[in-house]
Amino acid sequence: MSSSVASDLSRRLAQDAEAVCRYYLSSGRRHGRYWIVGDARNNPGRSLFVRLTGPETGKGAAGHWTDAASGEYGDLLDVIRESAGLKDFSDVLDEARRFLRLPSAEPRPKQRLDRKQTGSPDSARRLFALSRPIGGTLAERYLHHRGIATLRNLESLRFHPRCYYRSGDGSAPETWPAMIAAVTDLEGKITGVHRTWLDRSGRGKAPVGSPRRAMGELLGNGVRFGAPLDVMAAGEGIETVLSVRCLLPSMPMIAALSSAHLAAIHFPETLRRLYVLRDNDPAGERASASLIDRAIAEGIEAITLTPEQGDFNDDLPRAGEQGLHAALRGQLAPQDVDRFMRLSP
Repeated sequence: MSSSVASDLSRRLAQDAEAVCRYYLSSGRRHGRYWIVGDARNNPGRSLFVRLTGPETGKGAAGHWTDAASGEYGDLLDVIRESAGLKDFSDVLDEARRFLRLPSAEPRPKQRLDRKQTGSPDSARRLFALSRPIGGTLAERYLHHRGIATLRNLESLRFHPRCYYRSGDGSAPETWPAMIAAVTDLEGKITGVHRTWLDRSGRGKAPVGSPRRAMGELLGNGVRFGAPLDVMAAGEGIETVLSVRCLLPSMPMIAALSSAHLAAIHFPETLRRLYVLRDNDPAGERASASLIDRAIAEGIEAITLTPEQGDFNDDLPRAGEQGLHAALRGQLAPQDVDRFMRLSP
């Protein structure tokens, strides 16, 4: 394995060192320019210091850490190795790629794809531009089948009738219809896309190995519904967020696309209250707790909205809009009930 590969991954991790620490060193806390925790294995304590800001290389570089108790030191790849209990360095690199949502290191036969072909923001923007609004498409039918009936003001979602799907096993690419979601930064610039390949009936996802994939620059960004205000909601999946939006159609929301990325979303400067749409699984609980800690540290009020089932898109088909309306009403701040909630489902 080339040392340049490890150096590049270490640099990418250091660009959002706090998100890495919140995910892999969740027992710690931010203190000024450092993340402080017991050790690189994520034990509680205050002896290990991770620098969150600084130059890319050299003395004081972001992502470098020192354990004052043991004298150990390293970078964020070492944190991933120790906290995840990985022994093979190739597994560490794979885990770093997974966190960063980068392509795997599988060798490709005969040809190498350049950055634009393997998922750059430019590729993402081109795919989104080639897609069309979801009205009257299989993507709309898919969302209706998931119980999501409120489909107004969804400029971040589009439909592509023949989106390429590559299995990664060297076989020829296939084409499937797909829902295309724009991943944007706080300024509204498209930095990536998320693809959900669909069955040709529109009643579910396509029968492929990985029917959901994202590409581009994802950390801190997400699929946004509505312009930033002083109140917003954040969740993992697009369908989860849209399920809640059925009852709160004017509240800005963001789908972060994974638990790791939910913990790392960037906050708008205007934000004063954040609703966290928690998934009922261990990863979802950890991500929600990390995001709430970050919000509180920034002076933002944080409120968790908890589903009855695994997530809110599980709740919506089972409870219906009326049942979900009642469940959400009891968890919202009273002023937001009047401001954002539909009067009746």
